[in-house]
Amino acid sequence: MPCPSKCHGGPGYASPADAIKGPREEVLFVTAPHARDGPDAIFTVDVNPESETFCEIISRVDVPNIGDEVHHTGWNACSSCHDKPTEKRSHLIVPCLNSDRIYVINVENEREIYLQHTIEPSKLHALNLSFPHTSHCLADGNIMISTLGEANGEPSGNFLLLDGKTFEPKGTWPADGKVVPFNYDFWYQPRRNIMISTEWGSPNHIKKGFNPAHVPEGLYGNSVHIFEWDTKKHLQTIDLPMPHGALPLEVRFLHEPTSEHAFVGCALGSALFRIHPDEKNPKLQTASLVATIPSKKVENWALPEMPALITDILISMDDRFLYVSCWLHGDIRQYDISDPKNPKLNSQVFIGGSIHSGTSVKVLEEDHKEIPALYVKGRKIEGGPQMLQLSLDGKRMYVTTSLYKKWDDQFYPENVRSGATMLQVDVDPTTGHMEINKNFLIDFGKVAGGPYLAHEMRYPGGDCTSDIWI
Repeated sequence: MPCPSKCHGGPGYASPADAIKGPREEVLFVTAPHARDGPDAIFTVDVNPESETFCEIISRVDVPNIGDEVHHTGWNACSSCHDKPTEKRSHLIVPCLNSDRIYVINVENEREIYLQHTIEPSKLHALNLSFPHTSHCLADGNIMISTLGEANGEPSGNFLLLDGKTFEPKGTWPADGKVVPFNYDFWYQPRRNIMISTEWGSPNHIKKGFNPAHVPEGLYGNSVHIFEWDTKKHLQTIDLPMPHGALPLEVRFLHEPTSEHAFVGCALGSALFRIHPDEKNPKLQTASLVATIPSKKVENWALPEMPALITDILISMDDRFLYVSCWLHGDIRQYDISDPKNPKLNSQVFIGGSIHSGTSVKVLEEDHKEIPALYVKGRKIEGGPQMLQLSLDGKRMYVTTSLYKKWDDQFYPENVRSGATMLQVDVDPTTGHMEINKNFLIDFGKVAGGPYLAHEMRYPGGDCTSDIWI
């Protein structure tokens, strides 16, 4: 049950409605793999337009190792701990895909962030885990991280638990020790006693770049997994129908903590599925296909058809809009999900991608409308829209253009040579109309020590992809 208001005082907000009323974001913490052979970094970026250092790096941590691939991050404590006045959102948990290392960054002073603790790969390997990805704080004080592989890099879906005080591994999460074939993202909804996890693929093969032939060979997933939250037991696997169900990456429940609706974005399948109780048997979950993005028939590309490649999805804090990043086609799509059963495309902007007029790719479809290359402050935007982060009030969306260094080098080599960028998209709060803010640019190719491949973004006060309410 939610805590009475008198016992609130911990990190985050008491509810999504309170979060929407929170103060405007002033800084972002951004993970940034090095584009060449230097150490990765975590940056504090000033996004306050009233600040003298607007659009500048105001603090940074250069990690002490090479080749980590810092990727996604999570918090030591968030709104699931809002009823605990002794807790603070003070540390970023930074799993590294390639090295199996986990960094803990102290961000209490956002202008003086520093590396406080490192969990070396041997501690994950001792639990037969590798390729750590998504991190969520839990209401019991622990931190949970999805892992995609066994110690040798073979695919295996498991979850690592860290102690929220010592940041040391405590074991794995499934109560019965069973693992699922693949793993990637996860989201839990305690009031419905459910957790959903998704699938990417085999770490040993992901690290070598994407080979489409590996999909029919069973080296990438097309299923989501349902767990009972309180008992930690795996209840159900839902196989998403191919080809739309290929590579189901990000999963998001609506923020309203009693909601039964979750959405999954399938990367290669370029489709959205709604996960919800089965009408015939409410004890089971089912998947409904609610939106598809057709592939483009093309020339001068790796394949005769180019998928949109959905690499991130995000739901606005008021549960009105679902945002989808299409890394290859280059567009961000905004769907109105006021009726979760029937998402409707509401707005769309193009940021880079592989089919604009500045590329060598030719789109063969007669109804294709020419998309101009995007320039912001004189900088041509390479790559495509990848990670998304929306302001709590839903008025500003921040976008980065790097997916994963090896895959970037395969699909957008210029993004690796010149470094990734971070942009801002303004959103009209009434209509939802999106427009690229031509006055906002952070060029990670020009950051000292770089170039860098900026990836995930977090706000100190909480954001649309890290807070879960109990």
